[in-house]
Amino acid sequence: MRQVLFTIPFLGWPVFGYGAMLVLAFVSSTWLAAWRARKEKLNPDVILDMAFWVFFIGLVAARLFYCVQYWGTEIQSLAEVVKYWKGGIVYYGGIIGGVLAFFGYWKLHPFPMRPYLDALSPSIMVGTLFGRLGCFLNGCCFGDVCNLPWAVSFPKPSPPWSYERALKLIPEDAAWSLPLHPTQLYSAFDGLVIFALLTAYYPVRRRDGEVLGLLMLAYPVTRFLIEYLRSDEGDFFAGFTISQNISILLFLGGLAYWAWLRRYPPGRYADEAAGEGLEKPAVATAAAR
Repeated sequence: MRQVLFTIPFLGWPVFGYGAMLVLAFVSSTWLAAWRARKEKLNPDVILDMAFWVFFIGLVAARLFYCVQYWGTEIQSLAEVVKYWKGGIVYYGGIIGGVLAFFGYWKLHPFPMRPYLDALSPSIMVGTLFGRLGCFLNGCCFGDVCNLPWAVSFPKPSPPWSYERALKLIPEDAAWSLPLHPTQLYSAFDGLVIFALLTAYYPVRRRDGEVLGLLMLAYPVTRFLIEYLRSDEGDFFAGFTISQNISILLFLGGLAYWAWLRRYPPGRYADEAAGEGLEKPAVATAAAR
């Protein structure tokens, strides 16, 4: 855990680890998606123009989701709502906001939807990787108590320490929390593994949109399981946390998406564009794909 990475000399401004990881997530995922778009004969300018809105609206939605979920406990006033650099966003809130921004941009600037969704999907996992590393630096999204060799203790007054102190699991003068599952690192590794899976599947996909479909099936399963190792969220519905409930809905949505996708004959936009000798296809003419 390292909430403040360093302080800028002479200015005295702290650089928060969580905020720094969010910047890395934005830069790396945008660069990767633009690189992928160029490789797949798509227009990378669409990615670069859309990235800010997807990230910004996703971040706002993730923060609002957190504030609504933890209002009265972690969030006590409207002034605390804007302190996003101290952590406190909900992953699925960011996904919901990002999806809304994507479709809003597509509505205003039509482009071939399924090829771009595929180009963006691996980048979502790169963003997840850095975002979860930010959670680890911040000390949020922590796991249950365990005695495994890789268990991690967080210092006073980190979120896990405060949580355990509130439950009187540790004395007031304790310098560290109890050893915990480093679920933030599990989630970061999960993002890396799914990124590798999507990258490996990309060149063998039969039709556009399948990379997103694979993401919609793989991520909710792993997220659902990791939730069992976390202790910062209580049951929300049917004995599951709110993220587990959303994971179930996302997985079911992924199955429905695959069924819808199978209506399309095999074929990929990049292959057609290469066959026609197109380097930058006009985005509007292929918007219905």
